[in-house]
Amino acid sequence: MMRDTSSDILIIGAGIIGLATAYQLKKLFPRFQVTVLEKEKMSGMHQSARNSGVIHSGIYYKPGSLKAKNCTEGRNALLEFCRDNEIQLKKLSKVIVAAQEKEIPFLLELEKRGHINGIQDLKRISKEELKEIEPHATGIQALWVPECYSIRFQDVVEKLSLHFKKMGGEIFFDQKVIAIRAKKDRVIVETPRTSHTATYLINCGGLFSDRIASLVLGKGQIPFQIIPFRGEYWELVESKKDLVKGLIYPVPDPKFPFLGVHLSRMIDGRVLAGPNAVLALAREGYKKSQFNLEDFFQYLCYPGFWKMVARYWDVGWQEVQRSLRKKAFVKQVQRLIPQVQEHDFIESFTGIRAQAVKKDGTMLDDFAIMQKHNTFHVLNAPSPAATSCLSIAKFICEHFSKRLFSEFESFDF
Repeated sequence: MMRDTSSDILIIGAGIIGLATAYQLKKLFPRFQVTVLEKEKMSGMHQSARNSGVIHSGIYYKPGSLKAKNCTEGRNALLEFCRDNEIQLKKLSKVIVAAQEKEIPFLLELEKRGHINGIQDLKRISKEELKEIEPHATGIQALWVPECYSIRFQDVVEKLSLHFKKMGGEIFFDQKVIAIRAKKDRVIVETPRTSHTATYLINCGGLFSDRIASLVLGKGQIPFQIIPFRGEYWELVESKKDLVKGLIYPVPDPKFPFLGVHLSRMIDGRVLAGPNAVLALAREGYKKSQFNLEDFFQYLCYPGFWKMVARYWDVGWQEVQRSLRKKAFVKQVQRLIPQVQEHDFIESFTGIRAQAVKKDGTMLDDFAIMQKHNTFHVLNAPSPAATSCLSIAKFICEHFSKRLFSEFESFDF
């Protein structure tokens, strides 16, 4: 049994958002005791590590939104952090390819957003120019983002953790939160192993952030629920990796908050295809066979889930088909690179996206933060959260220092 602990600030979750927040808080308030609790045996085991490793440019996000702002600022801060800490980066270019005429209007909208969001040297290109950049890609037009980066986000997690601990911060593992008692002047967090007392609590619980928040805010007080979506990746075999030079993306469906199946060259030279977006049967259901009764029952009983199904059933069915049938998945990739065949792909890793779904069935496509008194809850942090981690952490720190958690508030980024 571990000793009970006492802190000025207690953070739940040692993913990239939780650690970036801990790191920034310790820099801002060096005399404060900052502690991080993590239910796993090491940091960053879920969304922080299970992704394609792309540092996003910010082209997809509505200008003026805090998501766009945080992506732009976060990208610059992350690149600076990586260079200062000798974290390996791989510079790549990205093309967003319109395969059909009906995709051109949203391609033009993305071009407009990209220019407003300050993406340098963004250019709309013809199919002939596309061939010069990605010789094997096919499309009628494309957007070219000449400066993108691939990274191993786990390297960022490890470096943030190292700096945080050097500044006197503590991280405790195997600490699953089972109860929280929020009082006027302190918060008491219970785990199966010990009790942690703090003046302030910051919830960066990722896939379980809504459940953790409900321990403080009460059931029914959160206007959305986390629904887990499994993203499955395939990998090009060694002999076909040269078909992709950088990053090749389709024009996304503007009504659906996922970017679609795309091709990404990773920092180690592998080329990933994916992810799809399939409803998972457990919040950590990385395998098709994984099932958790509590998770499954919770979203079956949530009215917003059934409204989401009614709204997106056709798109969802296509995603299921691509999950169950490799041929259907490869057919989607062939819209970008016609030369690839089924035997050119081997199975790779799987990730889980923690998607917040509102009570009306719409998917929340922005960051969402809620606050009550001395507790602060990061409840929806979808892509580009890893890219934006330092900017999100800066926002939390600035709000923490200004408002000191005086009243209940909610922030939809």
